[in-house]
Amino acid sequence: MGRPIMIQGTMSDAGKSFIAAALCRIFRQDGYSVAPFKSQNMALNSFITPDGSEIGRAQAMQAEAAGIDPSPLMNPILLKPTTDTGSQVIVNGQVRGNMRAAEYFRRKKELVPDIMKAYDTLASQYDIIVIEGAGSPVELNLKSDDIVNMGLAEMVKSPVLLVGDIDRGGVFAQLIGTLHLLEPHERDMIKGLVVNRFRGDISLFDEGISILRKLSGKPVAGVIPYLECSLEDEDSLSSKLSKSDVTGLIDIAVIKLPKISNFTDFDVFSQYSDVSVRYVSDAARLGRPDLIIVPGTKSTIADMKWLKSTGLDEKIKSLASKGTLVFGICGGYQILGKSISDPFGSEGGGSTDGLGLLEGETVFGIEKCQRRTQGCFTCGGTFAFLDGASFSGYEIHMGTTRDSGTPLTDCGGSYSGSVAGCYIHGIFDSADVSGRLIRHLFERRGLTYSGTSTDRREFREKQFDLLADHVRRSLDMDLIYRIIREGI
Repeated sequence: MGRPIMIQGTMSDAGKSFIAAALCRIFRQDGYSVAPFKSQNMALNSFITPDGSEIGRAQAMQAEAAGIDPSPLMNPILLKPTTDTGSQVIVNGQVRGNMRAAEYFRRKKELVPDIMKAYDTLASQYDIIVIEGAGSPVELNLKSDDIVNMGLAEMVKSPVLLVGDIDRGGVFAQLIGTLHLLEPHERDMIKGLVVNRFRGDISLFDEGISILRKLSGKPVAGVIPYLECSLEDEDSLSSKLSKSDVTGLIDIAVIKLPKISNFTDFDVFSQYSDVSVRYVSDAARLGRPDLIIVPGTKSTIADMKWLKSTGLDEKIKSLASKGTLVFGICGGYQILGKSISDPFGSEGGGSTDGLGLLEGETVFGIEKCQRRTQGCFTCGGTFAFLDGASFSGYEIHMGTTRDSGTPLTDCGGSYSGSVAGCYIHGIFDSADVSGRLIRHLFERRGLTYSGTSTDRREFREKQFDLLADHVRRSLDMDLIYRIIREGI
């Protein structure tokens, strides 16, 4: 059976996902077979595995770092918030239904057999299992039924590394306070502390290491300097969603819908020099971008109504009428169409008009579409520059769209004038597609793009190696391997 090591954080966005990915790549480099695991994930960024299962995007990213195909075994429970008090519950990659938070918390212990079956199957196949916790392990009102932090660590008998984020301040309170609030037997399972995102001269923290050792009685496994790494963020806490300023020659504006999902679709554009990607939730800040993207959403009707309430709907339509390129992905594609209705209450029920920029009429059903997709663009007119470009990606959506418009690709979507949309997440990841689009945006400004086009998948491989080298230099890997060997 494979040996586990668990990464827990003192708070959300302490860096657990990236450290887990780094360890997956390091262990792979050192000759071990390794798999990621997160028992319960709450995120709107998700991924479709080769068998058509839906899991959190972070675990798919970590599997890529480990050099293996993502599997529903790596994330047996995924919660996708549909409202402030409810989520779609996905178990073993398939929709179990919508639940209010109170109902889910009453019933989540029923999912322990699913969690343990998934974990045990992985542990029988790999040498090391890198487990990621969620949020903080000392949310005291939730601890009694915990299945993702210390509760899971006890179930699978995993040693734990506790990560604090010094960049956000209060790292001593974060780490020592968390340890203080744990039960004694839980505290014993913490085998090392990690200080993440240190800026400046790291030698200035030597005294800090001594203080942490003295107050905690735990070894400090490492201090990891801050690193700008272009890999997928897990959820809406991502700092990229707060970027709203134009700094490049080309301005790409992504509409920051309240229930925005899979915004990692647009990370590829960060690879291109002189291109800015900003997230906009205010009509006054939209300006005159070169490209407007309406992204995916978990609550299409509610977010369409929000667009109307903010005035962004009229702003988008006005810019489209003047020739600004507009592209919708998944829920964004539905929003660009004529109408959206949810007769079965799949995402809350109701109906609304769309922006009417495309011919699509969307009706939500009971079944969810989850599939990998590959194809090519088959378009002319304003989007002729994409004709023949190939792509691969995946679809995740409840609705079915009847679209009588001009086909955009050989597997769906449409375009009209300067507006286009489709269901395919990851459609921009290929160098052919993103490169053609960026070059076209430069040409529309009378400029020539002189940089190169990079396939997103090849770029991520380099980022994994960069991240692994950075973390390996910062952690005491002899200690890490000893912790894994000795367990709890």
